[in-house]
Amino acid sequence: MRTSFLAPSEGSKPAAVDGARAAMQARPSLRGAAGVSSVIRWVRWLAMARAPGGKAGADSPSVHRDTGRLVAFSDAVFAITITLLVLEIRPPTDYSNLLHGLLALWPSYLAYGVTFLFIGQVWANHHVMFDHIRAADRVVLLLNTLLLMAVAFLPFATSVLAGALRSGHGQRTAVAFYGIAFDVTALTFNSVWQYARRHGLLSDALDPAGATAISRRFQLALAWLTTGALLGAVLPVLGVVVIAAFNAFYWLPIRGESPRPRPS
Repeated sequence: MRTSFLAPSEGSKPAAVDGARAAMQARPSLRGAAGVSSVIRWVRWLAMARAPGGKAGADSPSVHRDTGRLVAFSDAVFAITITLLVLEIRPPTDYSNLLHGLLALWPSYLAYGVTFLFIGQVWANHHVMFDHIRAADRVVLLLNTLLLMAVAFLPFATSVLAGALRSGHGQRTAVAFYGIAFDVTALTFNSVWQYARRHGLLSDALDPAGATAISRRFQLALAWLTTGALLGAVLPVLGVVVIAAFNAFYWLPIRGESPRPRPS
């Protein structure tokens, strides 16, 4: 049996490997509970043989991944999602009074503009965040995937908002739904940053004051967007204004976001 699945960085574990080989060669036929127990024992041996330090599920710093591919994949999702927004704006069907038809599409223009700028600033702040996250483990990959899932949902929320504004019905629900979609995006965004910060995945080039300033700015987003959603459920226009103001504020730079220059 080949044992080349052991990575060089994981070290040599002769006893664990011999145990795994012996468990495979001696495993009985799968009959009832005895067969299930045999499989479980073999999986445990294999996990211990492969894991750093002989502990199943261990994740040492040596298996932390560079963030380059994560950022590239995220950029692709941001680009596709922000492009899909324009598909919600459909041209008028009656060209006999084209100007009126184009002006009547103002809800779609408004929703498109607000969401486009929101995704744009999320993308910009995503780059700020990963300027300082030096490595990504599986939890970071998962949390970033959830963030991208929330971002990819925004075109649907935008379409709902535009439709409600055009029809004049369900506006409170639509604005609240729209704000919640933004809030979920901010929540998953914060989860990536807070996990990386608490588990020592930030670069040494970021000083503690800068990390604190970035954390506060990201946390403020949750309160701001929650307020927008709640106001939208009462006064739809006010809710949209609060969310639009959020976009303008979060395009501003964060104090301390630039990494400190490395000593030459």
